[in-house]
Amino acid sequence: MVVSTAKIVRMMESVEEIKYPSSFGSLSDQIPTVQLRAVRDDGRCGKDFGGATCDPKGAYGGCCSMYGTPSGTTTSAAEPVIGPATSSIPPQATATAKVTTDGTCGTTNNNEVCGNWPNGNCCSAYGFCGSTSAHCGGGCQSGNCLNAPAVAAPGPSPAPLAPNGGSFEIVGQSGVPAMHAALMPNGKVMFLDKLENYTQLKTANGYYAMSSEYDPVTHAVVPLTYLTNAFCSGGTFLADGRVISVGGNAPLTWLDPNIGDGFDAIRYLGRSSSNKAPDGQGWSEPGNKLASARWYATAQTMPDGTVFVASGSLNGLDPTVLANNNPTYEILSPQAVTQGKNIPMDILVKNQPYYMYPFVHLLNDGNLFVFVSKSAQVFNVGSNTIVKALPDLPGEYRTYPNTGGSVMMPLSSKNNWAPDIIICGGGAYQDITSPTDPSCGRIQPLSDNPKWEMESMPEGRGMVEGTLLADGTVLFLNGGNRGAQGFGLMQNPTLEALLYDPSQPLGKRFTTAASSTVPRLYHSVALMTLDGCVLVTGSNPVEMPKLAPDAKDPYVTDFRVEKYTPPYLQGDNANKRPTNIVLSTLDVKTGGQFKITLTAPANAKTVKVMLYHGGFVTHSVHMGHRMLELDTAGWVQGQTAQTLTVTAPPNTKVAPPGPYVVYCLVDGVPGMGQFVQVS
Repeated sequence: MVVSTAKIVRMMESVEEIKYPSSFGSLSDQIPTVQLRAVRDDGRCGKDFGGATCDPKGAYGGCCSMYGTPSGTTTSAAEPVIGPATSSIPPQATATAKVTTDGTCGTTNNNEVCGNWPNGNCCSAYGFCGSTSAHCGGGCQSGNCLNAPAVAAPGPSPAPLAPNGGSFEIVGQSGVPAMHAALMPNGKVMFLDKLENYTQLKTANGYYAMSSEYDPVTHAVVPLTYLTNAFCSGGTFLADGRVISVGGNAPLTWLDPNIGDGFDAIRYLGRSSSNKAPDGQGWSEPGNKLASARWYATAQTMPDGTVFVASGSLNGLDPTVLANNNPTYEILSPQAVTQGKNIPMDILVKNQPYYMYPFVHLLNDGNLFVFVSKSAQVFNVGSNTIVKALPDLPGEYRTYPNTGGSVMMPLSSKNNWAPDIIICGGGAYQDITSPTDPSCGRIQPLSDNPKWEMESMPEGRGMVEGTLLADGTVLFLNGGNRGAQGFGLMQNPTLEALLYDPSQPLGKRFTTAASSTVPRLYHSVALMTLDGCVLVTGSNPVEMPKLAPDAKDPYVTDFRVEKYTPPYLQGDNANKRPTNIVLSTLDVKTGGQFKITLTAPANAKTVKVMLYHGGFVTHSVHMGHRMLELDTAGWVQGQTAQTLTVTAPPNTKVAPPGPYVVYCLVDGVPGMGQFVQVS
């Protein structure tokens, strides 16, 4: 595999080289070179922030740490901002004849050109050499730039009103801002946030809680404790049913001296299907760490129960500076203990600075579909090889900080469990002025000749979340029509939900569903609960919680929890649920069978059994999210008392081990879901 710079190779050769000292430099490295300047109002300081100093009498403290933040051992809540400046560079910008030696180029890198650089000779708008459409398309500075994309992405397309668009209802409060979320095996929802100076809950030690457990039935919410800052972490469910949160950010001791450094942290939260009430048991952090610092990492559980963890920032600083980045992956054991190796990953290295929070889906051959920026590939983790390079997705950037939504359609035996993936939305650059992309690309990555089938939403959307519903359709919601991810960088909220039916022909898949009254912008989440409805909450596009909007921040912190009721539970359908659903086992073995008994409404015609995994939700990325339609036998049309024989998934490549929900749908109406453990 070719990597983009010798610097990255050296940096990733060992764990020790990417620990904090080499990433950030020592305090003595920074202070002597700083020209003292005015105090910033956000607490940032040091050489990377214009030489700003700290006010000893200010809220942040007087010491400037090696993180470029105040109070010696703390960091502020700021995020890495790529910015739109270079996006306006015209194609073929002035360049010298000097050829790059490290893969950087353009106006921010001494006007160097790429020449015969192995990754490609296009100098991107952000000053990196490559050959993808992100390098050679808009903003390309030198090399074989494209004046126009080879395939233009479609503009907005009308989506007719759905015959029944479902409904939104405000039902509760989240307790903490919902940066991360997951449906737990006890039926409750975990919310996880970064360190804040206000939440609705406090822990037993009197500090504000940064995690909570919400009951979708009673709407009760209780605080959960954790030990390290989980700011913009990734996550997945382990084979044993626990959810983990990996990575995060540095401590903020001025907020809570009990919360430590989370950059390389691994947090565990366990719940059981027999646990019928939130018990407030907090996150466990036994002390094992990632092999390196990872902020904005993606995680995926593999067929053997190991965990793939990829990407992230080493320090939260400017991603256009290679030394700040971590374009590698590492493997954790089934118990989430790292193997200690950081392995450079081609697609991440080449697509800096748009390399964080990649979309990852496990395919039925055991390989991964990996998408970042505009690029996609089929990747073999064990051999660290690219199995198949896939075409670039036309349109704008699709991953952080212009994240759209990515969903793998429900898998079934009807097409031998072949994956079919859609990616919608995105944007041009990280600024409130950025246009957003209405287009969607759908691809079957393991087909003989995979190509993107293009379609579009009624308007451009950034931070749009794709959530599978119990009937196998997809709900797209949340986000905005203008701007990008980052504090205060999105406007024009898109309040209407869209329903997407993957079984319909091209051009007829989108319909417009109900509209919410609550803007859901940066740091909002959506996931399906056991009743087949969708829980929607969050939106915290400010550095610290703010409850009242003003001219500076028209969109502020929102704790309201909504329930979206899909069409299949609207009106009379709510009374047509199958009932008395009993599974013969809650321990589902791949390759086997199990029984389900249920009571169907009179004269029912059809049944469908779906196996659902909600995954770990953050930043409109649904890590591990998947659904399978299982084969059934024994259904007798018109009979009320039914006994079904259900065939489990064939192997853990199709259904990686962990907790899932079984939904039984009779005539398209789901009964209450039940958690099972798949192995």
